[in-house]
Amino acid sequence: MFGQVTGLSLLTGLLATASVKADSNCRCFPGDACWPAQDVWAKFNESVDGRLVATVPLGTPCHDPNYNAAECQKLSEQWTDPALHYETSSSIMAPWFTNGTCDPFHPESKPCTIGNYVVYAVDVAKPEHVSTALKFAKEHNIRVVPRNTGHDYNGKSTGAGALAIWMHHIKDIEIKDYKDTHYQGKAIKMGAGVQGGEAYEAGYNAGLQVVGGECPTVGIAGGYTQGGGHSALSSRYGLGADQALEWEVIDGEGNFITATRDNEYSDLYWALSGGGGGSYGITWSLTAKAHTGTPVSGYNLSFTNDGMSQDTFYEAVSLWQTVLPSVVDAGAMAVWMFTNTSFMITPLTGPNIPVADLEALVKPFTDGLTKLGITYTTYSKQFDSYLEEFNAMQGAIEVATAQYGGWLIPRSVVENNNDGLTAAYRHITEDGATFIGVGLNVSKALVGDVDNAVLPAWRETLIHSTITTPWKWNARSEMLAEQDKMTNDYISALTKVAPNSGAYLNEADFRQPNFQKYFYGDNYATLRKIKAKYDPDNLFYATTAVGSDEWTVREDGRLCSV
Repeated sequence: MFGQVTGLSLLTGLLATASVKADSNCRCFPGDACWPAQDVWAKFNESVDGRLVATVPLGTPCHDPNYNAAECQKLSEQWTDPALHYETSSSIMAPWFTNGTCDPFHPESKPCTIGNYVVYAVDVAKPEHVSTALKFAKEHNIRVVPRNTGHDYNGKSTGAGALAIWMHHIKDIEIKDYKDTHYQGKAIKMGAGVQGGEAYEAGYNAGLQVVGGECPTVGIAGGYTQGGGHSALSSRYGLGADQALEWEVIDGEGNFITATRDNEYSDLYWALSGGGGGSYGITWSLTAKAHTGTPVSGYNLSFTNDGMSQDTFYEAVSLWQTVLPSVVDAGAMAVWMFTNTSFMITPLTGPNIPVADLEALVKPFTDGLTKLGITYTTYSKQFDSYLEEFNAMQGAIEVATAQYGGWLIPRSVVENNNDGLTAAYRHITEDGATFIGVGLNVSKALVGDVDNAVLPAWRETLIHSTITTPWKWNARSEMLAEQDKMTNDYISALTKVAPNSGAYLNEADFRQPNFQKYFYGDNYATLRKIKAKYDPDNLFYATTAVGSDEWTVREDGRLCSV
């Protein structure tokens, strides 16, 4: 807490201290004359019950004058572990947005600065902490960052000169019976800090399955569900946003609101359910559908290009794409990845599909591999529950290792231009990038009676294509060039194949041109009106979020209106 943070004097040293006149178009920034003095922060800390945390960057032990060789080595070894970051109030998992200011991979002699990390965070324990923090930020014109885990590829969980509203410790979970005019059945109410693994375990203990991300450390009620949210269970139950029944949220004016599909706040319910995180308010809880538990089968497959031509290798890639429609229509969801030398299904998840049936769904592919002379290995198993399958075949994903971009590929492209799609994937992977695919069916026919702000292109999607390039900590200029490739070459190649589609906003290129169209579709104008209604002072900003095009981040990190 503020009074207990031993690095408070260090924080002062990490920030600019010379007072300058603030730009009236910008949020107040450390070093500006408008920036609150320490006694003002101390008084604010009292108003939130001593729960204000002053940021001391996680990588501080790796830099003078606080260098500690043993601590730095430990940090270096653990840096790709999500838990290292989500247990802090400021560290994030997307390396691009840290600006390399304080980490284990730069020289000890390089000064450690706060850079793009938030300056303070309120460790929220009750709704009043949120409303008090928003009031303080509004009074002092300070940038606000909603934050749970920092598990965001596009830097939405951080911001220079910002006050974070840190929701990570709101961990309440309640299994309940729910009934409205659209749904009657079991539901799970999750506090804003609940992560996927915690929800899956709670569901398992109640004989239920809960839709959430493939990485167990991702928070469910925040950007995941608010951004749409794909899941290993999606071909059976739909996207994360399709599960939303009720939101509790503190809006930009500090009001605590319960929003459902049918009450007076139905517009806010609609926006929160797929219209992007970090835009409309601070989520306190999400109540979502919970589904009766079933056996779940898992299937892995892998091969390399050893002993074959590249034409044969990519013929196998193309063959898998033709098999996908029947796989996902049976209720299975596939995650697979390939470079220009290796291909892996990791895994194919079949809720309520016996393992023999899951293997049969893949048989046209394995038969084709055999005809191509490709040697492959497989592993498959049926589990009694989703939690057991998840723990055995999915699990935590390393972070801070790559930069991301993505595009949604409609089923019609595989049906009508599969060769063109494979050619685009080949170009991208032969150039050194990695492809990660999610194959699923979240069509309107599958999800049924839902009404939300999910990007309409999702309903036609067969393949969510994610492209990654490896991150190098000490090669900033090279990373800039790779990011330019992502925007202008790799994602552009996919948009040419599927020009009328869009991108999953949580795993897309943060520099995507015309993101309003491609992340939100025809919903954008309505979403902007809803944001204006519930956040009239534009307190909430996040990269590519609704309304973000009205702001710009300057080179020093300060947020200014355009």
